[in-house]
Amino acid sequence: MSAEGTPASNPVGYIQHHLQNLCAGNCDPVTHKAAGFWAFNLDTLFFGWVLAGLIMYFSYRLGKSLQSGTPTGFQNVIEAIVDFVNDQIKAVFPGSNPIIGPLAFTIFVWVFLMNAMDLVPVDLLPWVASGIGVDYLKVVPTTDLSTTFALALSVFILIIYYNIKVKGLWGYTKQFLFHPFGKFLIPVNVVMTAIEEVAKPVSLALRLFGNMFAGELLFLLIALLSFGWYVLPVQVALGSLWAIFHILVITLQAFIFMLLTVVFLGMAHADDH
Repeated sequence: MSAEGTPASNPVGYIQHHLQNLCAGNCDPVTHKAAGFWAFNLDTLFFGWVLAGLIMYFSYRLGKSLQSGTPTGFQNVIEAIVDFVNDQIKAVFPGSNPIIGPLAFTIFVWVFLMNAMDLVPVDLLPWVASGIGVDYLKVVPTTDLSTTFALALSVFILIIYYNIKVKGLWGYTKQFLFHPFGKFLIPVNVVMTAIEEVAKPVSLALRLFGNMFAGELLFLLIALLSFGWYVLPVQVALGSLWAIFHILVITLQAFIFMLLTVVFLGMAHADDH
């Protein structure tokens, strides 16, 4: 790790260093931050794709070894998650759609795994990366707005698609023209409904980002306590307690993102919305 990332010499630089993505493309040569649209956070893409690849790999392996009579421990875990997701869908989603179940399951597992990267010691992977010449590395994809907004915009595209598919183009347009105040206040209706629709992906993205960013920042603040051996027990105790609590946070945030996705898509399928 570079000198600017040493806690004892420069705590502010240490935090800023850890919060900086590995940028490629249109990036500022001094700050190494994105300077335009064609800037890519390579660490976010790398860890997001690796975790997605792990999901696909283990799903494939599980599909090849399914047992109906004597399921394995891993199969029991996956079946429990599937049952849990299905129960949530049955509670909030009207009618049926074969894509909702797999979509909700994928979102829950993928967001959970990306969140869980926050439990890796904050200096471990950046230290390994520095050994191969990589100066910046953020390992939690959901602490990057690019990730959370990409997920939210994907959901938003599905919301628009199913609104038009279920209600028709004119039915969806009427939702903007006559909701919530009727035909005599169409300009107000358009503005308010547009804000309501845009708020869906924005709230999804910012809620997930804000909670995960705050969790990562707290881990960094705990790491700043490592100024001497005499505070090591305190640092370990605080880090362990926060990690245990953070397991609940990362699970809850994955659940909320999944549930709100199902709710918003359910609203798109409801003819009376």
